[in-house]
Amino acid sequence: MPRKTIDVLLVEDDPGDVLMTKEAFEHNKVRNTLTVVADGVSALEYLRKEGEHADAPTPDLVLLDLNLPRMDGREVLQALKADERLRSIPVVVLTTSEAEEDVVRSYALHANAYVTKPVDFDAFITVVRQIDEFFVEVVRLPQH
Repeated sequence: MPRKTIDVLLVEDDPGDVLMTKEAFEHNKVRNTLTVVADGVSALEYLRKEGEHADAPTPDLVLLDLNLPRMDGREVLQALKADERLRSIPVVVLTTSEAEEDVVRSYALHANAYVTKPVDFDAFITVVRQIDEFFVEVVRLPQH
């Protein structure tokens, strides 16, 4: 059975982390579409199909950093999960924060998973592969 592909929105402002995520997708031969926005305001514009994002596909999965400019990831998560049209999109918080309060708050805001980014590239590749495998091969995602 051919492997399905999904549209992934990466909300990340650190160019190094964006590059590592792209390389992890390429290294794992992930065929999913990866779109990147660098701040929380742009993330919500993309998700709501506003302005330059009017024709953007609805992502099947959002990888969300917490520490973002203009609007932080916690605010993005809260707005996304409060929006009836968007709340069914799974959100994986992918961040460097290991703070327990960030974990608790993210789940309270209905994050689907909380993953601390490894700093080691090989470990990062493994984490991205596991996220990909879980959301592409294991779970059933809602149709948009």
